[in-house]
Amino acid sequence: MTPLHTLGRAARREWGPLWTAVRAALVTERLRAVPMTLAAVCLTALLQVVQNRSWGYGPVQALGAVRAEDPLPAALLRTPLSLFVPALDLPVWGALAQVLLVFGIAEICLGRWRTLLIAYVATLAGTLYARIGVAVGPDGFLGLPGTDAQVVDTGPSAAVVALAVCVCCAYRARFTGALVVAVMVVEIVVKDNLAGKEHLAAIAVALVLCAVPALRGRRRQGLGEGAGTRSGAPPIRS
Repeated sequence: MTPLHTLGRAARREWGPLWTAVRAALVTERLRAVPMTLAAVCLTALLQVVQNRSWGYGPVQALGAVRAEDPLPAALLRTPLSLFVPALDLPVWGALAQVLLVFGIAEICLGRWRTLLIAYVATLAGTLYARIGVAVGPDGFLGLPGTDAQVVDTGPSAAVVALAVCVCCAYRARFTGALVVAVMVVEIVVKDNLAGKEHLAAIAVALVLCAVPALRGRRRQGLGEGAGTRSGAPPIRS
């Protein structure tokens, strides 16, 4: 078997089930398969346009920019919209492409409400980590410098990273999932900033969210096997 055939088999094993699920949904339903994703892309683009206007920057910051120095109630109220506020110092097309691709795949493979839940929880994890890290200080474990309290949270990127990891876990694309985690670790090594650390916090939460259903499934399987053998006792033979 040639290296090309080996690579093809590995690719089919890694991405085959995921590709089949996404392709089937898009072929049968087309854009109706990803209405939430399309709304998210439009909202992200709209917020980018508005925040780059002199009259729009203040309202977008007041409604969707989260910083560790903000009062916790205000930060929690802003967190849902902060999912869709792109970073001002990065090209918006990158954020739009990430949301379209990753949110779209997740909406098809995980379901609309589960996708939104993971995205929100991952973003919230980054927000809370920043707050705790600043409180701990730069000398503490996983602590952050006080200046990070004034840095705006990551926007959609933390949600994108968490969703990518959850999709990989759900479809057993282990290499791809490990690659996503590795890239985020390299990001921290190369550019040690708040965004990269919030991405790692989002990944940690995503792994927990993936582990819980798996553990429940194993527990139910164990209980089922136990029930079939009278609480684990060997079956009586006549």
